[in-house]
Amino acid sequence: MIPKMQNFLAETVRLYPKSIAVQTAGETYTFSDIEHRSNELAAYLQNLEISRGDRVVVLLGNTIETIISFWAILKVGAIVIPVGVELKSNKIEYILKDSGASVLVTNNEISLKNKKIFLSSGLKKVIVPHKSNELIEALFEDYYDVLKTNGQTLRKSDLISIDLAAIIYTSGSTGEPKGVMLSHQNMITATNSLNAYLGYQKEDKVLCALPLSFDYGLYQMIMSISRGATLVLETESTWPIFLLKKIVKEKITILPAVPTMVMLLHEQNKKYQLDLSSIRLVTNTGAALTRSNIEMIKISFLKAQIFSMYGLTECKRCTYLPPEDIDLKPDSIGIAIPNTELWLVDENNDKIIAPNTIGQLVIRGATVMQGYWNKPEKTAEKLKQGAYPNEKVLYTGDFCSFDIDGYLYFKGRMDHMINSRGIKVSPKEVEDYIGNIPEVNAVVVTGVPHLDYGEALFAFVVLNEGQSISENDIITACAKNLEVYKVPEYVNIIQTIPKTPNGKFNVIALKDQALKTVATNNTQIAHT
Repeated sequence: MIPKMQNFLAETVRLYPKSIAVQTAGETYTFSDIEHRSNELAAYLQNLEISRGDRVVVLLGNTIETIISFWAILKVGAIVIPVGVELKSNKIEYILKDSGASVLVTNNEISLKNKKIFLSSGLKKVIVPHKSNELIEALFEDYYDVLKTNGQTLRKSDLISIDLAAIIYTSGSTGEPKGVMLSHQNMITATNSLNAYLGYQKEDKVLCALPLSFDYGLYQMIMSISRGATLVLETESTWPIFLLKKIVKEKITILPAVPTMVMLLHEQNKKYQLDLSSIRLVTNTGAALTRSNIEMIKISFLKAQIFSMYGLTECKRCTYLPPEDIDLKPDSIGIAIPNTELWLVDENNDKIIAPNTIGQLVIRGATVMQGYWNKPEKTAEKLKQGAYPNEKVLYTGDFCSFDIDGYLYFKGRMDHMINSRGIKVSPKEVEDYIGNIPEVNAVVVTGVPHLDYGEALFAFVVLNEGQSISENDIITACAKNLEVYKVPEYVNIIQTIPKTPNGKFNVIALKDQALKTVATNNTQIAHT
């Protein structure tokens, strides 16, 4: 059998046809339901002459239609492009144009808002669940009419494992979005590797409130399907208290979370003290867990194993910290995932051997992307010649170090480094120190221009509930324990840190806020 992503669904349907695959919006869907509906949509796509290599954009959010569309697109050999519903019109237009998409699956609200863009985009069809009467143009087709009226037999696609399965566009917060090209082989390898150490089981219920357009959320669906587990799908904007109540009601066993979600759930459960003992596994990626985050998980989810992980869209996942090491090495992002190799190189591209030496992380393995869609120059920056002929390895752009035991530590992004007093400073190192001050809940450090230093460090700090510490006290603590070039010039205590749609700290928004604050010489900022 040729390895292809849709084999995961086919095998699970064979084993557990009537088991619940997805619970969402008060409805349940079996694996057979997913198979049958995706076959119907796939046959319709074939009738539109969508086939191997064509691109189909899915812009629907966390819905059952997104899941069905994902598998249908793969079944015809086309390439699925999951896109977040939070994107502005200009980014949607860019992705449609850049990808050369043939079909778009989206909702009424987005269709009405972007009708002119869609009509001039060259799309064959825009498929809309419960299409409104205002979408009268022939371009728009109702999703459920397609499923009800299409009687065409689904033909087998002729794809092979090296064909592209997905293009996942990065957020593009610092420029044009980049489309990460992933083959069937890439995604199958990633799924099998994740399953090997996370151990999802048929009996599991996986609560996913992460966007399916975000690869961390997308792989919750894929892994659940591959193991016969039940995916309990919530919208990205679900309030923390409702997630907590869902855990209790459904006896959720696996919770994938980013640090911001961990903090919100912890704060809510301090008030309600719900029994969350059904959770056996809490996983994290997207941003590193702090020691404070780890303690929050331990308090809220008493029986849970904690998997702290690290990865990039360009290779899905590359490291995980085994749960038994979470107390021994809480600041580490762990060891290589199964079937992956990693190492560090210095500025001369020489491999770093000495422990506790910072270098750029390099990844080797079958999860490494095929490149960026339509961006050969950007691809060449990331994919470089490996040790063997014609092999490409991924240069991540992340600074890391290994300890003496071979465990990896994230030190910061190369493009986020701050040049303070002529010395490159990793914001992560300063964030780690400030984050360990007992009164501090969360911190983000960015750089701002400085007449004398080149750049100065600007720290945004959120305090723990009921705690008090002044901005000057934070600066004083840094000055006592950090090198002078690592001490923030500015500290701003704020109520909450803005988030991106994927739940990460919005560093770009904070950078802009820091620049404006310094420019207006806000008197609330503490200066060294």
